[in-house]
Amino acid sequence: MDTRVLYMTAVVVATVSGGYYYYSGKEKKLDADSSLSTVFTADKIQMLQTDEQGNLYMRAQVDHLEQDVLAKTTKLTNLEASMYKADQVDATFFANEARGFNDNEKVVLTGAVRANKLGQQGNLTFLTEELTGYPELGTLETQHPVQVTAPNGQFVSQGLKADLNQGQYEFFSIRGKYASQ
Repeated sequence: MDTRVLYMTAVVVATVSGGYYYYSGKEKKLDADSSLSTVFTADKIQMLQTDEQGNLYMRAQVDHLEQDVLAKTTKLTNLEASMYKADQVDATFFANEARGFNDNEKVVLTGAVRANKLGQQGNLTFLTEELTGYPELGTLETQHPVQVTAPNGQFVSQGLKADLNQGQYEFFSIRGKYASQ
């Protein structure tokens, strides 16, 4: 199972919130009056990211962003993103809410978390209600049920731990169906 897509969700959260923080002119606002609120909000965010060659790498939409500079937290509502490879959609993902903590050191995706990896053999879909990622460590985990649907089978796990750097995935109490092709 390729959960790099979910890792990229954490990167999207970090990129969107970091970009908003950077371009919001926060240092001028804080210098002007430190008693003002340090919570910034934005609606209807559209993000495009390119690779080193200028090719489209990622496209994301967020309905609402809320960032607290002092608490170092970020909240994104209705995060929807697509990753591209060779100018074609390679993967898509969605979460009702994404929360970043300690400048996105920890990212928690909640509410209908869905990742879909498109492949030549078919799509790989990953569904859960909550997923926690640690972008700097390259790890993902959840204790919530995870439903995985692949072209040749389907299974449900009662949790997941993934080390994306090593490509190792651990599922718990798996129940599923497999149909060879």
